[in-house]
Formats: sequence, structure tokens, C-alpha cells
Amino acid sequence: MPTSEKTRIPAADRADPETAAAVTALLDAAVASLGGKRRDGQVRMATAVANAIDTGEHLAVQAGTGTGKSLAYLVPSIRHAVESGKTVVVSTATIALQRQLIERDLPRFAAALAPGLGREPTFAILKGRGNYLCLNKIHSGVADEPSTELFDAFELSRTGREVTRLREWSSDTETGDRDDLTPGVGDRAWRQVSVSARECLGAANCSYAEDCFAERARRSAGHVDVVVTNHALLAIDAMSPATILPEHDVVVIDEAHELVDRITAVSTAEVSAAAVTMLARRCGKLIDEETVDNVVGAGEQLGELLADLPARQWTSLPSGSALVLAALRDRLWAAHSAIGPVRNPGSGDDSAAIAARSAALTGVEEMHDTVVRLLGAFDDPDESRRRDVVWVAEERAGQDTRMVLRIAPLSVGGLLRSTLFAQATVILTSATLTVGGSFDALARTWGLPAGGGVEPGPATDSSGSAAPTAATPSTDGPVTDVRHVTANGAAVPSDSSPPRWSGVDAGSPFDYPRSAILYVARHLPRPGRDAIAEETLTELAGLIAAADGRTLGLFSSMRAAREAADAIRERTDHPVLCQGEDSTSALVKKFADDPHTCLFGTLSLWQGVDVPGPSLSLVTIDRIPFPRPDDPLLTARQRAVTARGGNGFLTVAANHAALLLAQGAGRLLRSVDDRGVVAVLDSRLATAGYGGYLVASLPPFWRTTDGDLVRSALGRLAAIPYG
Repeated sequence: MPTSEKTRIPAADRADPETAAAVTALLDAAVASLGGKRRDGQVRMATAVANAIDTGEHLAVQAGTGTGKSLAYLVPSIRHAVESGKTVVVSTATIALQRQLIERDLPRFAAALAPGLGREPTFAILKGRGNYLCLNKIHSGVADEPSTELFDAFELSRTGREVTRLREWSSDTETGDRDDLTPGVGDRAWRQVSVSARECLGAANCSYAEDCFAERARRSAGHVDVVVTNHALLAIDAMSPATILPEHDVVVIDEAHELVDRITAVSTAEVSAAAVTMLARRCGKLIDEETVDNVVGAGEQLGELLADLPARQWTSLPSGSALVLAALRDRLWAAHSAIGPVRNPGSGDDSAAIAARSAALTGVEEMHDTVVRLLGAFDDPDESRRRDVVWVAEERAGQDTRMVLRIAPLSVGGLLRSTLFAQATVILTSATLTVGGSFDALARTWGLPAGGGVEPGPATDSSGSAAPTAATPSTDGPVTDVRHVTANGAAVPSDSSPPRWSGVDAGSPFDYPRSAILYVARHLPRPGRDAIAEETLTELAGLIAAADGRTLGLFSSMRAAREAADAIRERTDHPVLCQGEDSTSALVKKFADDPHTCLFGTLSLWQGVDVPGPSLSLVTIDRIPFPRPDDPLLTARQRAVTARGGNGFLTVAANHAALLLAQGAGRLLRSVDDRGVVAVLDSRLATAGYGGYLVASLPPFWRTTDGDLVRSALGRLAAIPYG
């Protein structure tokens, strides 16, 4: 049945039978090589991915913990790459997952796929240029000298020692990759030996192009089946006129719930008085003193302007700011003209001079472009139609505080739609992609139209076996124009027609209702802005006592985490660790090693803790994680939705909270044998009108508001012998 028809067959089931059989056989071989067993959800996901690659229809796949989603997308992707001769790009949000894919997953099962593919697949990792040593910068002696006004003597001395070690390492390393350096160095030292993509001289102008670590990594990535990269580099590739990633027709985005935030971060720029001063010093040896003084003066004017303004969003240009920004723009361009173009190596300039000129030009161009962007941000009088959001932020640098002017895109959906989704078939996957039971919320932020054909995961009957499900009808229309054809000859829509996509919930191997309880403390007072309520601390202490420790406490702020840690330490003999007291990895290890320990923390723990077994039986959440009311970007996005007639609160604030809640609750069950409780100490989840919407984004735990029942259950779990 053509995919343009109104009624869809589920993607996992409408794949070509021959393709489905081939992918399943390869998946079975890979799973067997790892000592695993076939999982229905994994097979369903792999088949759906294979179908998306064949048809060119984008796919969103929610795959719960334990599904084995990495194998489920890697196997059909590798099959496509080997058969077509085209590279597949896999993008992740975290370094940890990149390493897992390159160092563990792909090497372990690549050989098992060779008999079915005819050869062993190849793979490589590709990072941004700033992750690699720059040989030209090292050998030319060019460095961004830190300002002695900003850094104390001890910091400067430590940075000097680290730079010396990096120079010595450059002669020994095969990769020049920062992640291969042990022990690592600070960001300040690394900046002395690396360059950004814009600072790079380019292979044609660099004396070290042949030995360049970044270029070698790119050349290697251009001849493999699978390239593993990160969301930031994916964004840079999409926005840059230069080609960074190898030619590809399929992109797999793992940890897709992070995509918008990572693209936004790459698209965010800032300017401050300190940054202007440092840039002027970088240009000092290349231009006349008067031009340098003019740039420094413009920076000082900016500093005085920002010092008189509160740290909040700008909805229009404040009085006097247009003149200050225009002066900075013009003086930066004067400096740019004075520096002149970068000459090639044959011009008589040595490599150090060429590198210094290139670095200065790049810095001036970036800051000039940011100022131009700031001046144009308010051209449209309708705030909801503007492209960017501008705000003043307060930053601490050691003992000092500085004011920074930032600008970020109001939405990245248009960028993603016109670049990423227009140029390749995209597979988006994560353990948490549905909000309120639908993929539509995230689809809109990606630039995809709402109403994709969402296929629910397999229902579970009382015996635990999967029951058949039906697909949700789609409203997709026919293809109106053809840009290219897909692997099986199907037409792909042009940019003038809406991108077509479907969603699949691959389910989870966990029996959620039998494995975990969702407890909402309905009787507690609503969380306030001040200290944690005494009743909430009492509730938390009682739950920890019943669980005999084994608690991961997730908090909406570091202030709340520290306050709770101090209070609980006075009420229990259980060790209580708090984020910030050691590295996060060290704290998680201590927590995992001692089942009686508690670990309290904030955002990185909501998404970064994987502790299966008896050390974690209770996850507590202090409050619904709505964005801070003073978050300028999310607040502006919320107002923009409201201005267009939508529900800004649900679209932005509630969806943000729902994804974090799902991520936090997902810390509890990490293996099929895990049992426990997710306790939300915010009564609004049970009493507010939006509570049901948020709960619908969570796994289908058994639910209760009965604290006595929950403490009894925790007590029974604590009594189970372990070890």
C-alpha cells in the first residue's frame, strides 16, 4: 500500500518481507554474538528503521530502557551502508554514548555481521575540529594569552604546565583527540593548542595539512560505513556552507530528546566587555594602536550599558543600546579591514603570522556578526514572529561578576526542516519521545508537522505477552514534487511539501505495573519558592528510612539538593552524598557500591545515572521540573505560542517538565529484575489540571497516593537479601 494513502499499515509491518527477513537475520546474528536473546521490541524497531530507510519517510522511535535500541538502529543502518556504498551518520548527545558505540557496541558485533553482508562493516568517530590538537598552532607558538586581570597567578601557572604537557603529547599521540589524553587538562589550556572550525586556516593554506589530526579524522570518516558524531557537529554541518560530515543519505539521531537544546546551544552567541577587550588584544600586533583603542572603547561602552541594566530578556532595544551596539559593529569592521585578508603560505608570511591573522579575523568576524544579529533582532514589531531572543545574563568569573548579552533562536524547527530533514532520511530515537502520550510535541520542535502516523507499542495482557495493536490513521497527502528517490525507488517530497514521518513505540521489556509504583504525595503543601517545607522533609526522611537508604533524590535546583541533604543527614544514619561534593562519576560509583547510601543532585542526575540492582529502590522528585520563570528563552517561546493562539504553558513549560519527569523516573528500572518506587513530592501532579497530561508521559507504573502502602512496599524490598 503506498505511504500516501490515508490509512497506514504500521511501519514495522509494511516493510518489504525480504528486507524484514534479512534485517531480522542480521539482528539475530549480532544479538547472538553478544550472548543475548531476541527481544520483540528490538525486532520491531529494527524492521521499522529498515522500512524508513527504504521509503525515505522520517521515523521517530521511542524505545524504553532494555529494548536494545542501539543494535536496532545500527543493524539496518549498516546493511544499507554496505549495500548502497553510502555512509550512515549516527549522532548522539553525550560523549558517553559515542564511546559506547565506537569502543564497545560496534567492535563487538561487526564481525558477526560479515557473513550476512559479505564483508565486515567499518566505522569511525568524528568530532568538531576543536576536539583535536592543531599542529600549526602548537608549532607556530600562536596562543590566546589569558588576561592577568581575569586569572590569578596560580591559574596561569597551572595552565602553563598543562600547555607544556600538551606540546609534548603532540609528538606521541596518534589521534590528537582530547578524549585520548589522560589525565585531561582544563579548557583554558586546551584552547592554546586547538582551533575552531572558523579559525582553521584550511588545508590549502596550512603547512601541516597532511599531518593534521582533524583532517585525518575527516578522511578516515569519509571511507567508512558508519560515522558516529554528536548533535553539535551535526548542527554545524547543517548551518555551514562547508561540508563537514561525509556524504550521507541516512542520519540516526540517538538521544533525540536532546536535539533541540543542542542545536539551540550551537546557534546561541554572546558578547561582553571582557570578550571585546580580549579580542582587541589579539588584534594588537596586527593593526594600529588607534584602531585597537577604538575597539576597546566600544567594549567599555558596552560594559557600562550592561552594568546599568537588569539581567533579563530584552523585548526591545533599551535606550542608548542601539548607538552602543552600532559603534561596536563599526569599530569591529574597521579592525577587520585593517587586518586585511589571510595570505597563503607562498606569500612570504610564516605560518605563525598566517595563523595569528586568521585567528584575529575569525574572532572579529564572529563578534561583528553577533552584533549585527543583535541589532536586527527587533526589526519585526510582533515578538512572536521574531527569529531570535535577546537577554542579559549575569556570569561569575572567579570572584568577579560580569554581564553578558546573549542571543538565541526562538525556534530551531525551521532550520532542522530546511537542512537536516530535507537532505537525508532521519531516524530519531530515545527512551522518552512521547509527551502526553503523543510524539507531536517533540515533532513540532523538530520542524515536523503534527499528526504523523504514530504506532503504539505492543500492549501487554495479564500474562505478560504482547497483544496486537492498530496504527493511528494519518492525514498525509500525496507527494507533490520529487527531489530524489529513496533506496527502493520511492519518491521523496520536495521542500515545498510537508516532511512525512511516522512514530513507533517499540515498547519495553519491563513489566512496569508489577515492577514499580508511582507515588504522588497528594497531602503535601505545594512547593514554594522559599525553603523546602517541613512536611516535605519529614515525608522524604520516612521514605528513605523505609527503603533503608537506596535513594536517588532528584531536585529542581542545587540549592534545594543541598538543603535537603543537610536536613536528611540530621535525621538519618544513612550516608547522604550530594552533587558537587565530588565528581558526578565518583559519587555515582559510591552510591552504587553501598546499597544503604543516598545520592542527591540536580539536572545531570535526572538523565545520567544508570544503577541497576539493589542500590537503587527509590527515586524521589522534589517538584515538577517546570522551567524557571526567569528563563528568557523558554519564556519567550511560551509567549510566542500564546500569541499565535496556542497554549504556551502546555506547549513549552509542561512539555519541558514532562520530558524531564520521564527522564527522572527512568532512573529507577535499569534491568528487568529491578523493583522500586518513584515518589513525587509535589502534590500538583495529583491535584492540578495538567497533572494527567504529565502522568501520561511516564511509564505505566502502578499508581497510588497512599504513603503507608508505599512505605510498606519499600520495607519489603529492603528486607530482600542481596549480595
